[in-house]
Amino acid sequence: MSKSFDELLSRVRQCDKKVLSVACAQDEAVLEAVEEAKQLGIVDAILVGDEPKIRQLCAGLNINPDDFRIIHEADNVEASLKAVKLVHDGEADMYMKGLLNTKDFLKSVLNKEVGLRTGKPLSHVCVFEIPGIDHLLFLSDVAFMPYPTLEDKKAIISYTTDVARACGVDRPHVAVLAAVEVVNPKMPATVEADELRKLAEAGEFENAVVDGPLSLDIALYKEAAIEKGAQDRPCAGKADILIFPDIHAGNLVYKALVHMVPNIKNGNILTGTKAPVILTSRSDTKDVKVNSIALAAVVSENMKKNNG
Repeated sequence: MSKSFDELLSRVRQCDKKVLSVACAQDEAVLEAVEEAKQLGIVDAILVGDEPKIRQLCAGLNINPDDFRIIHEADNVEASLKAVKLVHDGEADMYMKGLLNTKDFLKSVLNKEVGLRTGKPLSHVCVFEIPGIDHLLFLSDVAFMPYPTLEDKKAIISYTTDVARACGVDRPHVAVLAAVEVVNPKMPATVEADELRKLAEAGEFENAVVDGPLSLDIALYKEAAIEKGAQDRPCAGKADILIFPDIHAGNLVYKALVHMVPNIKNGNILTGTKAPVILTSRSDTKDVKVNSIALAAVVSENMKKNNG
């Protein structure tokens, strides 16, 4: 089980080296992250985009562009389609956004001819290493699905469980969060959380322990569970996965962690696709991008084992 990103990186090195396809790679932060990931032995990369700009940026960053395969395409939309096709055709294992707006990037992911669509909803999984918590914490959905339905939440739990298992958590504990830990018909999030708990008891999620509704403190801290008389709940104080009722709750927690907790580490991927998709923000640091590449690599390895 990977309890930190350092352990996750060690896990990646035990896998076959993966190939990363980058759409519109003429982005300084992305090139820095790809170079570091290559130096760490995580991936080789194919850079698709404006080749003169890519080479110019590499020169300024002291990166040897000849260490990578570069496919020239100055048009951003065409570059994204060429980059995603490499993954679709099996020439690359995972797909990453470079200097391209998110809308066009997602269009390439969902392209019927060359994309990575599965017919299932897409969701975002973020993995955190938080000081004071002795294991990686998996959060979903914090950035993509605004108001997930009960069916959407079933998919989110399935996706996030797969990511956690790829990181070595054999049977993750999944806390379906709400403001309180009791069912209140006036609070729909608690009702849906209870329905997901019942589905879990009926065998819906065979690779995970799912419980809800749970408040955040009970999910993460045994002391809080004892204080509130909830210590016998199966995920009390030992949640690996936090499932949020909607994007507002998830995004607020995500941003509070990123901006208010010192020395925090995170990485994230898009799920529900045929191969891992790395969709990071331009404001994300190089370390976040490297962590996201490492996360995508272990998920790719796990997907290949399961599909093989």
